[in-house]
Amino acid sequence: MSNTRHHVGIVGAGAWGTALACAARRAGSDVLLWAHEADTVAAINESHENPTFLPGITLDPAITATTDLARVGACDLVLLVAPSAHLGAVAARLAAHLAPGTPVCVCTKGIEAKTGRLMTQVAAAALGRDDLAALSGPSFAAEVAADLPTAVTVAGPAATVEAVAAALGGPAFRVYRSDDVAGIEIGGAVKNVIAIACGIADGRGLGLNARAALISRGLAEMVRLGKAMGGRRETQMGLSGLGDLVLTCTGALSRNYTFGQGLGRGESADALMAGRASVVEGAVTAPAVAELAQRLAVEMPICAAVNDVLSGKRHVEAAIADLLARPTGEEFGDPATPGET
Repeated sequence: MSNTRHHVGIVGAGAWGTALACAARRAGSDVLLWAHEADTVAAINESHENPTFLPGITLDPAITATTDLARVGACDLVLLVAPSAHLGAVAARLAAHLAPGTPVCVCTKGIEAKTGRLMTQVAAAALGRDDLAALSGPSFAAEVAADLPTAVTVAGPAATVEAVAAALGGPAFRVYRSDDVAGIEIGGAVKNVIAIACGIADGRGLGLNARAALISRGLAEMVRLGKAMGGRRETQMGLSGLGDLVLTCTGALSRNYTFGQGLGRGESADALMAGRASVVEGAVTAPAVAELAQRLAVEMPICAAVNDVLSGKRHVEAAIADLLARPTGEEFGDPATPGET
């Protein structure tokens, strides 16, 4: 690992952006966090905490925050961690301040509604460049911030991948390398939708067998979409696919899973969203995944069912019944006929 000291700019001071700031600081990097909210910036700079998005974690005093994107653009490595719905707009604002050739890594997970673009594609269009990396993997923000062992994958141009690994990697934050950007991004997006499905099943009391089946068949859906988007099957079997899927579909810290539990218990999506400081990315991503799957003729019945529940097209009980009524086919490979999963 390089001994070069990195100056890391992180765009987005939510839970994940703040956790990445902790990892970067432990790796010896200088860290500057950008936040839209002035009160978040003040709390980080004055009290060394982010009580709104990552309560209970004391931040290294050397982690500083700002509302000035120009300062972030002057850093020698930039991580984009804005919520998926705002990533393009924030990246467009950053573009004027970013020096040519500055390594950029997208750490936001999701698929853009209506366009079906991956987060690197959204950021690339806004920045006017296509040499971006992506970081994904099983990583609850609170555990990363607490320095608990975590492993992630970063994919993209070799130089950017190495810069990210050097700036963030440490004994408890292990960074693996890949060149399959589409593969790790599909994994990071689809797992949030499957986590909502698992939460719904648990909220309905369907048991651990059902959850295991949803994770396994959800992985099959992830592999199909990844393949259609140019990703590799083995990527979905790694940290950013299966690893992140298992974590998000089983952990009590998962916003998507707990949101799904509420839906399964009969609570409304609007009520569950109310008062949340952090975004439930699976709820944002579900319609984009469903539309993209339809456009690419990829069978993704679990994701489609979640989207139907969220949109009000089907009630939870009807969605579950429809999934259970689907015919079974060969476990591996693409469905032989429509309706198999």
